[in-house]
Amino acid sequence: MIRWKKRERGDTHMVCIQKGTIGDIPFLLAEKKENTGKPLPLFIFIHGYTSAKEHNLHFAYSLAEKDFRVILPDALHHGERIVANPPKSMEYDFWNIVQQGIQDVNNIMDWAKENEFVLEDQIAVGGTSMGAIITYGSLVNNPMISAGCALMGTPAHQKFAKWQIERIQKAGYDIPLTLEELEESISTLKDFDLTLNLEKLNNRPLFIWHSEADAVIPYEFAKPYVQTLTEKNSSSVYMNDKTSGHKVSRAAYLNAVEWIAQQLKVKKETV
Repeated sequence: MIRWKKRERGDTHMVCIQKGTIGDIPFLLAEKKENTGKPLPLFIFIHGYTSAKEHNLHFAYSLAEKDFRVILPDALHHGERIVANPPKSMEYDFWNIVQQGIQDVNNIMDWAKENEFVLEDQIAVGGTSMGAIITYGSLVNNPMISAGCALMGTPAHQKFAKWQIERIQKAGYDIPLTLEELEESISTLKDFDLTLNLEKLNNRPLFIWHSEADAVIPYEFAKPYVQTLTEKNSSSVYMNDKTSGHKVSRAAYLNAVEWIAQQLKVKKETV
């Protein structure tokens, strides 16, 4: 267990970082030491492609300080889930990782509820890049999520998958699938594609951040959907960026943390 200590105005408290597993999902859990075992608002934050759970500890620490419980899982084929013989190209396995990530969110939520770790069913899910794509899919898949935070992602799973394939082909690489297999694979994404299942958002609030200079998940896969995804909930926020590229800015991180804290209310102790 890692314990981070912070001193403010003579007071001392600790944010504890613990390692664990839920089934085959390794995770880090962040919370104040004084909140151990108490029901708290829960934030599940999912890392990006080729990253790992440890890379988002700044989100976990900032929200734990605000009396949240934060769980950072490793995605399939990432972090502690890298196997001895991984797929020859993880890029071809990207959407399997996404779909497993959506199921992982369900499993984490079930585990947290079973252990009475969640205050009044308040659960938000967020992520960067691939983690944001998983977040959008989880909102389609799980109506019990209270809010979503998508940084550098796209809700248009099918369109983005087609663009990925075109990019690989233009680069001169062979795709080890037939045309029929590709079409079948893309068709399976429709069930988690938020742009094709807008009614399942059910007016839940979203924080969306995307840079116009992003070349990995281009702006065109985010901007067309922003108004549709945010117009029915006054708490939803779209934060624009013109220069950061495929890297979450500090301003985006700070605003996202404050927004999440506003969406899920912490229960204050009464004397």
